[in-house]
Amino acid sequence: MCRLWLIWVALAIGGCMSVSDMGQVAHDQLSDAGVLDHSQTRRLNNFRLQPDSFMYIAQGPFVPPGGTYPRPNVVAEEAFSAFIQYFPMVRRAPQPLGLEEALSEARGYGANYLLYTRFAASDDRVGNTDEFQDQNADRLGIDSGVVQMMVIETTTRYLIDSATIRARGGLLTLYNHKPADLLGPPMRDYARSLLGVSQ
Repeated sequence: MCRLWLIWVALAIGGCMSVSDMGQVAHDQLSDAGVLDHSQTRRLNNFRLQPDSFMYIAQGPFVPPGGTYPRPNVVAEEAFSAFIQYFPMVRRAPQPLGLEEALSEARGYGANYLLYTRFAASDDRVGNTDEFQDQNADRLGIDSGVVQMMVIETTTRYLIDSATIRARGGLLTLYNHKPADLLGPPMRDYARSLLGVSQ
């Protein structure tokens, strides 16, 4: 009798929602509860770019406060890895640049848009035994970071869009992670939103 009841419940749930939808809902719930990584992206505009747009990606030399020093060009590297999946023409600056220098390089390469990024905040908590021995025990916790991005049209210097990504780690992803490890998924989501693609 119990097995029949479980089969009936499974069929009822399966008829309402696909397996992929159930997986996405479970992931969202676990992220909200702090078990998995979580991010929130806020955009200034809802502007869409053409899929064949040439995007130049650069990171500002700003060092986030808080005593943590991520790799100098890590945001641009993560953004490049995310955007190359959706934009066929993407180029990245090899080192951090000021805004004027980044715009000049983007124009020099013939890029339509400059994606200018920076780490606004970064909190790298203790996430492995080596860090635990080097730092205080009160630094044990979940990593977090804030990234700011601007999409600027290179010819007119017009600000097309501005976005802020707030990311935090989860309890299951605590070990051996850095704030930069949280950037990949929200940047892919942002690249998709610039194209108006949901998945």
